[in-house]
Amino acid sequence: HVQLVESGGGLVQPGGSLRLSCAASGYTDYMAWFRQTPGQEREGVASIYTHDGGTWYADSVKGRFTISIDKAKNTLFLQMGSLDPEDTAMYYCAAATRLTWRPLVESEYNYWGQGTQVTVS
Repeated sequence: HVQLVESGGGLVQPGGSLRLSCAASGYTDYMAWFRQTPGQEREGVASIYTHDGGTWYADSVKGRFTISIDKAKNTLFLQMGSLDPEDTAMYYCAAATRLTWRPLVESEYNYWGQGTQVTVS
């Protein structure tokens, strides 16, 4: 069983930066950040393969967001830059305990955090 606890959300001005953190317990193969706005499906933002650090990004955040992991502390990060009001969403940390060819697809993840709100305004 994996437990995930996010932190770091908040209010930021357009063009600003924010870093999200997700403390994890337990074994994982992939960890990722998803985001969701009211009435919309959850969108995969960035994913990382915890064993070799391979990463994947949604086109909408490439070059602006960076996903990383501190394996010693089992903590996932999302460094967000050049933030835009369209980045406003609830951001969720997710973990998968199996291999996948679709690391940005919601259904591939079996553990989820509670979410942290990011508002760009």
